Amino acid sequence: MEVVLNRLDQDFHFEAKGSSPIPVHIDAAEGIGGHNAGSRPMELLLMGLGGCTAIDVILILKKQRQVVEDFQIRVSGDREKIEGTEKTPFRQINIQFELKGEIDGSKALKAIQMSMDKYCSATAQLEPSATITHSLLLNGEKFNA
Repeated sequence: MEVVLNRLDQDFHFEAKGSSPIPVHIDAAEGIGGHNAGSRPMELLLMGLGGCTAIDVILILKKQRQVVEDFQIRVSGDREKIEGTEKTPFRQINIQFELKGEIDGSKALKAIQMSMDKYCSATAQLEPSATITHSLLLNGEKFNA
């Protein structure tokens, strides 16, 4: 796998492309000279995690013949500074799945758990350095097993 980033201005605005022809714009915060012309790199990590598990969960629910009418994920991350550096990696990440439709809650929870434990490579990449938790909101109600 390879991605290519091309600088678009004299500051921090980049256009990135992978195997898809659709570009992703990346930029820095205005506070350090960016122009808000794209997502921040650390936001993209959370987006990648969300996208990875979303694809898994939708594939699993489709195989189980569940009718997903709406699907949203909210991924939040808490960062912690590494002493002696400027690095602030994620240490806690929460993924809230918000599904609507004719969906069996236990099947949705199982699909989420399967993604977390077996399928999502982004989860595997981030787990060694961050605790990843998840929750399910099904048809507007918090769902617990």
